Amino acid sequence: MKRTITHLADGRELIYFDRRDDADRSAIDRRTLDPRPVASELRYDPLTEEWIAIAGHRQTRTFQPKGTAAECPLCPSSETRSTEIPAFDYDVVVFENRFPSFSGNFGTYEDVGGLSEVRPAVGRCEVVCFTSEHSSSFSQLSDAQVELVMEAWADRTAELSAIEGVEQVFCFENRGSEIGITLAHPHGQIYAYPYVTPRTKLQLGAASRYKGNLFADVLAAERAAGTRVVAANELWTAFVPAAARWPFEVHIYPHRQVPDLAALTESERAAFAPLYTSVLKAFDGLFGVVMPYIAAWHQAPVREGRDLAYLHLELFSIRRAPEKLKYLAGSESAMGAFVNDVLPEEAALMLRSQIDH
Repeated sequence: MKRTITHLADGRELIYFDRRDDADRSAIDRRTLDPRPVASELRYDPLTEEWIAIAGHRQTRTFQPKGTAAECPLCPSSETRSTEIPAFDYDVVVFENRFPSFSGNFGTYEDVGGLSEVRPAVGRCEVVCFTSEHSSSFSQLSDAQVELVMEAWADRTAELSAIEGVEQVFCFENRGSEIGITLAHPHGQIYAYPYVTPRTKLQLGAASRYKGNLFADVLAAERAAGTRVVAANELWTAFVPAAARWPFEVHIYPHRQVPDLAALTESERAAFAPLYTSVLKAFDGLFGVVMPYIAAWHQAPVREGRDLAYLHLELFSIRRAPEKLKYLAGSESAMGAFVNDVLPEEAALMLRSQIDH
């Protein structure tokens, strides 16, 4: 893999990840861009003990252009059009988000009164372009391309974890207009948070109270039961959790406990690629329509709970039937109390049937 660092017209960092050592990455950003926004505010909610990022500058971000490569800012540049990627082609690209929720570009942060502490939202937000092919998707990537994306994820996890003030690194993909994506080009994001996220705190808290290795025991129990296993190979298992929140939800675990993506071996990364794309294709095959989903890598925080954490991917969709979506209504949104309309064992059977085709 070749890694090349360059910068965009407003000073944001861009990194090319190439399979070829002779890839030419000398192209420059020809655009004139506005200055970068200052970092968002973090405000503390004393009732939930959570930090909320207040990012007013994100209201002006690009929102669902016409959907063609001619309008897409994530496609390669051309002789007549400049995009976020100056090169005329690329394999995988990572760059700083133009409209970040977290950054190191500090402004002025004033007390807002009440019991809410205010501080700068230190950190970093990056965009990961999985391929230059606008009409592709992650499920269509070759195994080699998936491995290159994983190299990029691992690289960024290690680099972002070293930033002062960063407490957790989160790699994820939002896919589908129903999820709320603003750009259709195959891409994901990486958030470097200045705190440990609420869901990670819950999981690590449960793991610390459990008499044994909670994550490993969950994986072992699902493999032993078998009824909810969707796909598996010698190094990874994909299963629908017994208490799934979402109509179609799959968790993918490596068989070896590691804290984060940077700790995976080359063999583990290679084995993940075909298993994951087969699960994504199964999602799309369920109803004959493109399946909206969120794919979320759960990694150990930078400093705390690294001995308890267990790297895994959580993949879920809000589609519950060909023309029906699960909306987070009163119970879920107001109280965090989920009600799932699809039996997890039935969801697993449906997904397995797609993979077995």
